[in-house]
Amino acid sequence: MEYTQLGRTGLKVSRLVLGTMNFGPQTDEPDSHAIMDAALDAGINFFDTANVYGWGENKGRTESIIGNWFAQGGGRREKTVIATKVYGNMAADGGPAWPNHDKLSAVNIRRAVDASLKRLRTDHIDLYQFHHIDRATPFEEIWQAIDVLVQQGKILYVGSSNFPGYKIAQANEIAARRGGTIGLVSEQCLYNLAERRAEMEVIPAAQDYGLGVIPWSPLHGGLLGGVIKKEVEGGRRASGRAADTLKDPAARARIQAYEDLVDKHGLEPGEVALAWLLTRPGVTGPIVGPRTAEQLQSAIKAAELELSEELLTGLDEIFPGPGPSPEAFAW
Repeated sequence: MEYTQLGRTGLKVSRLVLGTMNFGPQTDEPDSHAIMDAALDAGINFFDTANVYGWGENKGRTESIIGNWFAQGGGRREKTVIATKVYGNMAADGGPAWPNHDKLSAVNIRRAVDASLKRLRTDHIDLYQFHHIDRATPFEEIWQAIDVLVQQGKILYVGSSNFPGYKIAQANEIAARRGGTIGLVSEQCLYNLAERRAEMEVIPAAQDYGLGVIPWSPLHGGLLGGVIKKEVEGGRRASGRAADTLKDPAARARIQAYEDLVDKHGLEPGEVALAWLLTRPGVTGPIVGPRTAEQLQSAIKAAELELSEELLTGLDEIFPGPGPSPEAFAW
């Protein structure tokens, strides 16, 4: 496993990030623990979660599964860079949020950190991420709350998720003006071969401000994981966003061209999609969210692939990026 520094920090993280969103809803606790053990054995030290994972009345469950795994000892916590998130509604009954039980007010940040620490059974969070922008809370308030938590040793670094480029800039300019925290050090965004809009402004902003980019949904909801091939072979059929996309004849033809190109090079679609992200400027590592140990092993193979220039050119022809702004929408 290769390692890189997270953005402008000295923190070294693996170039694959273990996503845990399936732990609880789709993968039971024993299997989740086995996947985390296998990830550590493979050298993956960067685990990502969120306080809302588990969803509905079970939100928080995923953090608890990770906390129970940490509690087994064996150096699990010491070897792991744990990242979690704050923003979502954490009302206990899964219903509408009671005031101040969501978003990024100083009150909710303080409450959410303590709750995540308890579920994770640890004394600190390595990377604390804002899961979404909060249009109602000024960054001055957010950074004041973060400064206190850093001083208390409860969190070490702060990142964003789903931020537009201008909010990354705004957040870090205000952090620099205030002093104290070093500001955002990472951005977790939707980015893959089929969804490249982040290249217009989000990734350039992240690079300019020294943020590591952590792409989520690297297979675009399964669309880039060999979905047509699996249908033909009688395997698992596309569902959700992937199924909806394939109803469009032009989109289906594009995915078929992708699968044909990958097959021509003797490779697997899902592995190529992950390996492509590892070639992209500014990318720290994509999030892989395995439901099974077998899916984890496939992702690990992707980290070892070297894609030829011929293949990279072919991928760009099938999935052309938007280009940088403002040229993408102006002269």
